[in-house]
Amino acid sequence: MSDKIRLLIADDHTIFRAGVRLLLEVEPDIEVVGEALNGEEAAQMAESLHPDLILMDIAMPGMNGLEATRKIKTRFPDIHILVLTMHRTDEYFFEMLKAGASGYMLKAAETNELIGAIRSVARGEVFLVPTMARHLLQDYLQRLDDPNEAGQPSLTPREKEILRLLTEGYSNKEIADKLVVSPSTIHSHRTNLMQKLNLSSRYELIQYARQRGLIHSE
Repeated sequence: MSDKIRLLIADDHTIFRAGVRLLLEVEPDIEVVGEALNGEEAAQMAESLHPDLILMDIAMPGMNGLEATRKIKTRFPDIHILVLTMHRTDEYFFEMLKAGASGYMLKAAETNELIGAIRSVARGEVFLVPTMARHLLQDYLQRLDDPNEAGQPSLTPREKEILRLLTEGYSNKEIADKLVVSPSTIHSHRTNLMQKLNLSSRYELIQYARQRGLIHSE
């Protein structure tokens, strides 16, 4: 039986995937068993290949990395997920951890740092780059200081902004134009907000936003 870490790379950039594969295949304890170009493929290959670990990008066409992580961890909780992304902000950081990711790496990381993170996560440990770990600590301390936050879902600044615009009546396209992103990105944010807050309509979003002081009651 092989002791190698069986790894799947999920990223929509072909050249990036090829580069990561070349870096990892020289390591004696790592075997790249497949490549997926989006979250849907990653979920399918998780079922067919059952890798030990998936290197998961976040922003991918179709099913993104966040949705794929939720789906994979629900069906295969023993598969470890290590996020490998260019996003330095906490916009997706907390959501990926809540979805079940065990690590968060930036694509700007050094090769030895990435390899070390893969080995740590494969052992069942958690790996966070220092900047992301500080985000987690700050969020925890804020919750200790504010009793009203206890038990409440944590919204990122971008999610709060989108929630405010949604409750003000703007459409997905109008919000996308304001924030200079694609409508599909806003749709994903809106879906995530509904799931996170356990809400099912714009009216419920408005009520939630008013109760949390994100918009003023009329």
